[in-house]
Amino acid sequence: MVVGLTGGIGSGKSTVANFFKALGVPIYTSDEEAKKLMLTSTLKSQITSLLGDEAYLNGNLNRTFIADHVFNNATLLGQLNAIVHPAVKNHFLDWKQKQNYPYVIQEAAIIFENGSEEKYDKIILVTAPEKIRIQRVSGRDGITIEKVKERIAHQWTDQKKSKKSHFIINNIDLIKTNKKVHEIHSQLLKLSE
Repeated sequence: MVVGLTGGIGSGKSTVANFFKALGVPIYTSDEEAKKLMLTSTLKSQITSLLGDEAYLNGNLNRTFIADHVFNNATLLGQLNAIVHPAVKNHFLDWKQKQNYPYVIQEAAIIFENGSEEKYDKIILVTAPEKIRIQRVSGRDGITIEKVKERIAHQWTDQKKSKKSHFIINNIDLIKTNKKVHEIHSQLLKLSE
């Protein structure tokens, strides 16, 4: 069984993923794997052709440069996604085959935005109030509140996502979040029998 774990920027997907990981659930973090794949020679040459040599600094992704170029340019973002998403999809399928557990979780920020909800058996949505999300992201990434709001504006609202999700975790209090993870874990184990 494949479970999608999603939520807006700063909602705490990684925190929730770590709680599941502590229970022994195999977790595939799409963003982290995408970054690694973007450093492979095949993707590197395609991304450089699309965005120019500045997309990489000293052999590493120049994330600030890339974000500044694609976040307000839907065409460029679509072209970048057309390079990265198929690579991540294939990598995930290979990874999934190697797992030996009743279910796996794929953490992905934009499951609904890119129309890939159909590939999951169940979807867990992580939410948090926008004010908290903005504080988390600006503190974590060292970017302005305006930049965080810009990124939030590119994602679906929690209200819209919650209509298509099977489980919702409101991630404000870590103890309550962990308790909710345990409840969902029990339900997923039953469903995967």
